[in-house]
Amino acid sequence: MNARTAGHLAMDVLWEPESTAIGWLQGLGDWLAHPLVAVTQLGSQFVLIPLTALVFWCVNPGFGARLFVALAASGVLNYLGKAVFHGARPYWYSAHVTAYASGSSFGIPSGHAQASTVFWGYLGFRSGRRTRLWAALALIAAICVSRIYLGVHFFSDVLAGLLVGGAVLWAALRWEDRLVAWWLGLDTVRWVGCALAVSVVPCLAAALWQALAMGDWSVPADWIGSTPTDPAGHTLAGLFTVAGGLLGALVGFTLLARRGWYSAEGSLSARAARFVLGLSGIVVVQVVVHLLAGGLTGLAEAVVMFAAYAGIALWAAFGAPEMFIRSGLAHRPGEGGGTPLAGGHEGLPGDGHARDDGK
Repeated sequence: MNARTAGHLAMDVLWEPESTAIGWLQGLGDWLAHPLVAVTQLGSQFVLIPLTALVFWCVNPGFGARLFVALAASGVLNYLGKAVFHGARPYWYSAHVTAYASGSSFGIPSGHAQASTVFWGYLGFRSGRRTRLWAALALIAAICVSRIYLGVHFFSDVLAGLLVGGAVLWAALRWEDRLVAWWLGLDTVRWVGCALAVSVVPCLAAALWQALAMGDWSVPADWIGSTPTDPAGHTLAGLFTVAGGLLGALVGFTLLARRGWYSAEGSLSARAARFVLGLSGIVVVQVVVHLLAGGLTGLAEAVVMFAAYAGIALWAAFGAPEMFIRSGLAHRPGEGGGTPLAGGHEGLPGDGHARDDGK
């Protein structure tokens, strides 16, 4: 028995009773599916990324930049874990679990549980209000329950996601000021090298792991549910996508900081225009990527996604703010009534946190 076989047997010990528990939970009725599908979206990248962009472009750039980096770093760790463990999803493993939602990558750890812990947890802790923190924790719990009921994650997947997400959140809250100050003090060669290391090394490690340790992987015989085609390839593409986004964000935020940063102050119409224009740029690039990479699979698809989302994140973190400034929709801190660069909640990414103004 090799280590991989032993690992799958150990997971089977958990998955069998967990599948039974999920079946009982789904037995409460199909009426729960629609509201829980809506709840689960609050932990998805399709909601969290636009919300983070909204905060960065329109509300508080420093806060939004910190939040995006924490979210992207968490995503890299999540997909790296999926690539290592090759864990099933409940509806892959058991034909008795109904798939009210679906997932093409491996299951453990739960990406929704992990991302919602980082995103909503960060907002809750930084709000400075106990009621908002409890609301954030309640929302995280609801998202976790939704993932289990919908049949896309085991209890153990969700627990792993909560643990990793909690560790990322703790590190962000504990060390972000020191890390930002250290990062902004690096010379160009060093910060570029660090950005490449934290984004490229996990991708190379996962690719080598799949090629050398898991190269002959196939769907185990005891997975009698509906497993998608090539979950290993989808997982690798997911990792490369998030890692590319992390690289683009780190480069973009650093370049923006060296040019004097960016103020999100302005009229409601100016803020709305920024969001629409910035999001439009992202959508256009995504459409082009979909057309160019639609027929690719495996490592080729992953590499294209890395480059594409590095470009998307670079646009969001640097290109869009610079366009806003040049078009008059925004200004540098200290210009036109903005907060001075050296202080205030809209200064550099290392300057302060969200205000507790009761809004």
